[in-house]
Amino acid sequence: MAITVDSTTASSQLAAQNAVSNSATSSQDIQNRFLTLLVAQLENQDPLNPLDNAEITNQMAQMSTVSGIEQLNSTLNSLVSSLADTQAVQAASLINKTVLVPGSNINLVDGDAFGGVYLSGHADSVTVKILDASGNLVQTQSLGATEAGSLLFSWDGLNSNGTQMADGAYNFQVTASSETGTVSAQAMQLGMVSALTRTPSGNFVLDLGSLGQYDFADVQQVF
Repeated sequence: MAITVDSTTASSQLAAQNAVSNSATSSQDIQNRFLTLLVAQLENQDPLNPLDNAEITNQMAQMSTVSGIEQLNSTLNSLVSSLADTQAVQAASLINKTVLVPGSNINLVDGDAFGGVYLSGHADSVTVKILDASGNLVQTQSLGATEAGSLLFSWDGLNSNGTQMADGAYNFQVTASSETGTVSAQAMQLGMVSALTRTPSGNFVLDLGSLGQYDFADVQQVF
């Protein structure tokens, strides 16, 4: 007597086998089990109640989806690995380079100092205030109208009275505005990359000496 195995029973058996397994099962293993059950269905189907072609097609489509997802995950993992390698090369090339990163430090050396500003939008007026280590106002600069993005400014070391200030570490504040109101402005500082460290998560940290450490993603410009 022929044994009838309908599609519902086959699906239940397949689900039960998957539930029993405690380890991750590859899509190839799932497909092999599915094909084994499908062959059993075809060989033992009731001639008076044959398998529904639509049901078989649906089950095969589900197997294709499982296989497609696994292939997609494999492709994404390869892409992530490739991007990490590319970032490693880019990060290593920054050693001994000057970079522009968030921060308000500005160093006066031989009467020259340089800083940066990042604007979120167009500004009709950008103002920079240079402060000494005690927070006292040393000089105010007007950078005029500026488009969105990053820009650099210089300071000749003179205070508001025209007196030359001593070399050393200073700070600065920046504000910006337009006809419609305040424009978001971020102080940016210049520093030289002295070393590179890769964190356990795979990100790169740049060592800028006395300025501290910064993520690779913090770099706005390289000089």
